[in-house]
This record gives sequence, C-alpha cells and structure tokens, in this order.
Amino acid sequence: MNRFVKCGLFACALAAFAVQPALAQDEEKEYKGAPDAKSYGYTALAVGLATPATLPWGFDWDVFGLDVNLLYSDCNKMYGIEVGGLANTARLNMYGIQAAAGFNLANRNAVGIMASCFNMCNRTAYGISADVLGMNREFLGLSVDALASMTDESFYGLDVAGLASAVREDMWGWQIAVGATFARRVHGLQTSVILNMTDELRGAQVGIVNYAATCSAGFQVGVVNLIMDNEVPFIPIFNCYF
Repeated sequence: MNRFVKCGLFACALAAFAVQPALAQDEEKEYKGAPDAKSYGYTALAVGLATPATLPWGFDWDVFGLDVNLLYSDCNKMYGIEVGGLANTARLNMYGIQAAAGFNLANRNAVGIMASCFNMCNRTAYGISADVLGMNREFLGLSVDALASMTDESFYGLDVAGLASAVREDMWGWQIAVGATFARRVHGLQTSVILNMTDELRGAQVGIVNYAATCSAGFQVGVVNLIMDNEVPFIPIFNCYF
C-alpha cells in the first residue's frame, strides 16, 4: 500500500471520528422523548383481548401484518393494520392503518390512515387523519377533525376542523374551520365562519373577522379585515397589502 493511500485512509478515519459525536447528538435529539423499546421479535398476527393478553403473549412485538384486540392493541413497530376496540399504540413507527373507538397513538412517525376519536402522532404524520380531536408535531396530508386540530410545528395539506384549527408554525395549504383558524405563518388559505388569525399572511383569509400582523403578499375578505402593518390597517369587505 503506497503512502498516498495510507494518508487517505488516515484522513477518512479522522473525519469519521470527528463527526461521530455530532451524529450521535443529532440522533439523540431526533428521538428524544421516544426511547427505543426492545422487541421480542416479529409477528405477522397478534390477536387477543388487550395487550399483553394476546397471542403472541406480551408487549414489545413488532407487527408486520395484523394486530387485532377487543380492547387495546400495543406493539413496537406497526407495519400493517392495527385495530383496537378502545385504543391503539405504536411505540415506534406506524405504517398502515390504525382504527379504534377511543384513541390512536404513534409515538414516532405515522404513515397511512388514523381513525378514532383522538389521534396523536409525536413526530410526523403522513396521510389521512379522521378524528374528533387531533394532535401532531408535524402533519402532511388530509386532516378531518370534528372538534379541533392542533399541530405543534408545521402543517402541509388540507385541515378541516369543526371548532378550530391551530398551527404553531407554518401552514402550507388550506385551513378550514367553523369557529376559528390560527397559524403563525400562512402560506395558502384560511377560511372560517368567525375568525382567521396569523402573524404573517402570504395568501388569503376569508371569514367574518380576519387578522394578520403582517402581510407581504395576500388579501382578506370579510366584515372586519385587519392587516396591522398596512398603511390603513382596517378595511371592511376586502383588504390587501399595499
């Protein structure tokens, strides 16, 4: 092995050693609050009354197929269909369908369909969520909520809520609610019967009362329209940035 190859290998080893702490820190940050659970193994079918009273017995199985329990279904990874009479839990990722009368929980990412009275994803949900109340860290897709929807970070897609829809950071798409919509930054459309509110509007608001602290590009249609950084903040019927 010549000297050039040896130097190259030594440089690669130093680079790997240098970035290892940063990668470990990023991984710890990514999965903070959702620790790994040790799996018993994999099963294609889990059936029973309520986890752990199932076949196969116990918690901490990775299910690649069907998990059905009369009361409560609980597994590590869910790749397939999880049905519980009252509730479902996927301690890690859920890829597929969760359906229950009470609640569904995906402790990490959820990809697919979640249907229950209360749906919750602690990381990013991709797909369709149908519920009375929905809570997600981040959502991409279609969310239909009879009462309310709350997104801790950003929302991408269509959110239809009965009482209210709230997005803590960016809303990309369309928020619809009978009562009110809230988002820190709107990139799209907010529509409600009563109130639409955002810190920054880049799109449109349609409702009785529309409020935007700033508006770099967009307009409002309603009875009370407020763009606070505009030369004329309040204009009824139609307001836009100028």
